[in-house]
Amino acid sequence: MNMFKKAHKKAPVKAKSSSSDGGKDKKPKLEDFLRRRDYTGAVCLLEFERATGAASSKTLPWLAYAAFHLGDYKKALDIYVDLAPNDPIYYLYASCCQFYLGEYSAAEEFALKGVDKESGVSPDPRLQNRLLFHISHKQNDETKLMKYHAAITDSTEDQLSLASIHYLRNHFQEATDIYKRLLIEYREYLALQVYVAMCYYKLDYYDVSLEILAPYLAQFPDSAIAINLKACNHYKLYDGKAAEQELKGMLETLHSSPTNFDNELVRHNLVVFRNGENALQVLPPLLASVPEARLNFVIYHLRAGEVMEAFNLIKELEPTTPQEYILKGVVHASVGQLQDNAEQLKLAQQFFQLVGASASECDTIPGRQCMASCFFLLKQFEDVLTYLNSVKAYAYQDPIFNYNHGLALGACGQYKEAEEALLLVSDESYRQEYIYLSWLARCFIMNGKARDAWELYLKMESNTDSFAMLVLIANDCYKVGSFYYSAKAFDVLERLDPSTEYWEGKRGACCGVFQQVIARREKKENLRDVIMMLRNNVNSPQSEYILRIMSKWATDNGIHVGEQPRM
Repeated sequence: MNMFKKAHKKAPVKAKSSSSDGGKDKKPKLEDFLRRRDYTGAVCLLEFERATGAASSKTLPWLAYAAFHLGDYKKALDIYVDLAPNDPIYYLYASCCQFYLGEYSAAEEFALKGVDKESGVSPDPRLQNRLLFHISHKQNDETKLMKYHAAITDSTEDQLSLASIHYLRNHFQEATDIYKRLLIEYREYLALQVYVAMCYYKLDYYDVSLEILAPYLAQFPDSAIAINLKACNHYKLYDGKAAEQELKGMLETLHSSPTNFDNELVRHNLVVFRNGENALQVLPPLLASVPEARLNFVIYHLRAGEVMEAFNLIKELEPTTPQEYILKGVVHASVGQLQDNAEQLKLAQQFFQLVGASASECDTIPGRQCMASCFFLLKQFEDVLTYLNSVKAYAYQDPIFNYNHGLALGACGQYKEAEEALLLVSDESYRQEYIYLSWLARCFIMNGKARDAWELYLKMESNTDSFAMLVLIANDCYKVGSFYYSAKAFDVLERLDPSTEYWEGKRGACCGVFQQVIARREKKENLRDVIMMLRNNVNSPQSEYILRIMSKWATDNGIHVGEQPRM
């Protein structure tokens, strides 16, 4: 965004001469490079002039200008520092370089130095004020920010600066209003279209963003910022492959280009588009230069199950945007669940509530999901459903949404809807988790599908989880009268842990099956299985008594059950 006026005015472009020079090569001109925005060529030309002794008084200022626009802020800074003693305006330009290098205290010092020694007045007071305005924002000094804000004028540069501050403070609608007003007044300022498109992207209007961006890209198809923004819109609207396709032309020159902000941003976004591929190699060096790199590195660790690595990355971050608050909440919730830490869970709940209850986010999809997460941690599942149901139409293909929606529905006893939601979870890693399997088993049982719950148990591999699943099936099936599968579960439990509790459950379930067979609500063949289960308890007088009654009834009704018990 245009935060500051450029260091120099653009050199006027002279008309091409129509005369022929007899086929001799013309010396390249600085204006031609600047017109084409070929700052690499401009730097080469100016360095050549210095090396050959052809430099003029304008060579160094233009070299610093070209280096600045090429993203080589350190080189530009060194030149401006050398020039500053002769003209205080160069202190301001040096301050711009320090600002982009992230050295805000030094940038403030240079900006305040940029005054005439005799008059004490800056040669460009508006530029000085804009610089200090942005520096105070970076330093989170609200008192200074308001002081410099009050000095902002109606000039185009000042209004652009104000709009960029609105953008940086997540006041995207206010920034959009300024950019659109300026665009109406200065239709030739095509870059404003990019700024408006960036605001609409942040406001989640991806189609609108693409529409506004199109005219600029038609005229400047090689603009790295515009191409990247288009790719980001495609990522949000479609997927990573569609986004990467938009960057295809830039990728061909990525490795040969000098490292600069645009390329860093593209490298970062490729990691996102490729679902975290090469994150360990690409993201760590970008943590200081690309703000989103830290957040996406945290997300990478969370997806990899590396909760503490994510926590260490984000614990010192003071959140300022809804996305940062949300991610802090997710990390604290993950740590709290991993360590069974009530304090971490409380912090997570507070972060979610701050976002969900805020005026700017309360009616957005992320805001409502935050309130759902807040109530989830508070175990107020009716309230969870209120918020999740309000965004269901926008997230029905999201496996995490369906997972949480299914759990909340199950906790509220809406087992039919819970089963449907859980079956929509497409991510195989989630489908292997015990919490998912146990809730799906419970829904099956409550919906009269105890056999499906038993099949889930048979497919489980973890001994610890399978034992817990047996306990759930045994007790839940007993509650709803699915005694056959309750008896099967209690029988396995008793063999694994021969305790009185499991025998009593098994005994009751077996009697329940017998009663249902008599009432013709259970298949007769299942009585054979029940009798075989009871024969495992050969030393139990209760078992022998029950077996005698069941065997006699089976014989009287033509059901072969094998060897008769002792009388």
